[in-house]
Amino acid sequence: MNQYKGTITAPEFPEGMEWLNTKSPLSLRDLRGKIVLLDFWTYCCINCMHILPDLKRLEHKYRNELVVIGVHSAKFSAEQDTENIRQAILRYEIEHPVVNDRDMVIWRKYNVRSWPTVFLIDPTGKIVYSRPGEGVYEPFDELIARVIGTFDQEGLLNRKPLEFNVERKRAAESILSFPGKVLTDEKSRRLFIADSNHNRIVIASLDGEIKEVIGSGAIPFRDGSFEEATFNHPQGMALHGESLYVADAENHAVRLANLEKRTVTTIAGTGEHARQFNVAGFGTNVALSSPWDLVYHDGQLYIAMAGPHQLWKMNLETGEVAPYAGSGRELRVDGPLRQAALAQPSGITTDGKKLYFADSEVSSIRSADLDPDGRVETIVGLDLFVFGDEDGVGPKARLQHPLGIVYHDGILYIADTYNNKIKRVYPDTKRCVTFLGTGEEGLRDGDSPLFYEPGGVSVAAGKLYIADTNNHLIRVADLKTGSVSTLKLQGMEKLTETMRREDVFSEKVLLSRQTIAPGDGTLRIALELPRGYKLTPGAPSNVSLQIEGEGLSLKDGKSLTTIRNPEFPLSIGYRATGGEGQIKANLSLYYCKAAAESLCYFKDVQMILPITMSSNGASNAEIKYVLPAKR
Repeated sequence: MNQYKGTITAPEFPEGMEWLNTKSPLSLRDLRGKIVLLDFWTYCCINCMHILPDLKRLEHKYRNELVVIGVHSAKFSAEQDTENIRQAILRYEIEHPVVNDRDMVIWRKYNVRSWPTVFLIDPTGKIVYSRPGEGVYEPFDELIARVIGTFDQEGLLNRKPLEFNVERKRAAESILSFPGKVLTDEKSRRLFIADSNHNRIVIASLDGEIKEVIGSGAIPFRDGSFEEATFNHPQGMALHGESLYVADAENHAVRLANLEKRTVTTIAGTGEHARQFNVAGFGTNVALSSPWDLVYHDGQLYIAMAGPHQLWKMNLETGEVAPYAGSGRELRVDGPLRQAALAQPSGITTDGKKLYFADSEVSSIRSADLDPDGRVETIVGLDLFVFGDEDGVGPKARLQHPLGIVYHDGILYIADTYNNKIKRVYPDTKRCVTFLGTGEEGLRDGDSPLFYEPGGVSVAAGKLYIADTNNHLIRVADLKTGSVSTLKLQGMEKLTETMRREDVFSEKVLLSRQTIAPGDGTLRIALELPRGYKLTPGAPSNVSLQIEGEGLSLKDGKSLTTIRNPEFPLSIGYRATGGEGQIKANLSLYYCKAAAESLCYFKDVQMILPITMSSNGASNAEIKYVLPAKR
């Protein structure tokens, strides 16, 4: 028997399921000749997040032989929704097709028991191998190479590349992208935003004026100045004086941003995901696993370490980093700090006496004593598969995958993420009540606000600042009235500077050649926005023209001009004397929904118009750009 050939036929995908990242549903029958890797996942799961880089490496390395398919079999009820899965695909930057296995039909067909589980299927549709858990790159890399060699010899391998219609190409570029956490400092009136999918930290005033951007936007792990340093999907932050500590989640590191010197240095973590848990160490010699949030107290930095299901502590004087609470088992078990069991802690705060944390996978709010001889206790919530949306006391209260938490004036404010709500938890009485949100996902300000998977909260000056993650916005709630507004960012051009570099555009369009007559003429530039959208008032949209060719220039004889805050259609005079040339129109556009002006998007496009000058040509030239409607 050839160990690189399967013997059991892989169950086919049922018809009628919803697919993402592909133009049409896929079938294993149509994929014969390809090696198929099935990834059973659910988007709440930190272990599922950990193998995504491995899957991406495999699909890029074997792009002509391998097809990776994500089978999303939801744990939480919110994860059954296809639109929520689409947002997760965008947030995790997944490039392969995904099928919504909301009722776990495919899960049962393959007899899966845990997330993640990966199956390898050979080019004849037979299962070669399956494996649960993390660390999939090395074993599957070697196995895929062997399967390729086996089926290549028999002429059964199809190397024709497949193109999929990824969701990313239909998603507009928002000014903030999936902001994960926020941190306020009332004394300096500063707001720190983890602009997670732009891989940077944004510093603003409490009223939204952009002051500073930390990070170049690139992902490679690098220290340096604010302009040079890089993050990989940063999350929680802690501030002490002018030291901003950042949980650099996907670099598996803790970074220090010196706000005075404008530098970023790594103070904990190697930049690589820890392969062993419960291994303490010092500074950059110790490997971490998905640090998700931070809180500072008395010279110590406490870390919600989502990957190993623990809280860790870093002594900022000695650099020692070690587990503080949690055994590493993914459960909800109260007890002495190191004997207790946690489940993907994703938010952390303190009242100076205890640590409070959002234990997301058990949908609970829990406490850990600051006394190292203390205990972990559950305040509200119950267990791994017990969740919902119910106000109540202690184990009768129900949350759904909470990610954000902040202590203020005797109350814990909770980002009840999958319920699209903000809740109040009173630690003394263990009472949990809804504060903001109806449970419906959406975007609405006022006295009956809507949110979309909020992930972070912070308090300053009587206001609750909320990272409204899937809405790509920061929301502000009055703690007394409960009225919510959307923070309007001022100085957006400081943010778009790190979203693109000079002469690098998200889209380049080569237009059909136009023939114009010599003499004076007019270039008309028209813009068509999607229905319900408009250019953002006060934002620095501009059109930059560059004329190339000896016989072509602007009327004033120049070859360059920039029109700021343009009103379309634009009319710009030119002078043509003969020959050929081209016009480059660089459009930098800030636009928003007419009904939600604070939700801003950015589009930069270069339109290139080749020009021929002839006596029988048109008297004018025209450029038109249609901004496509995107999800």
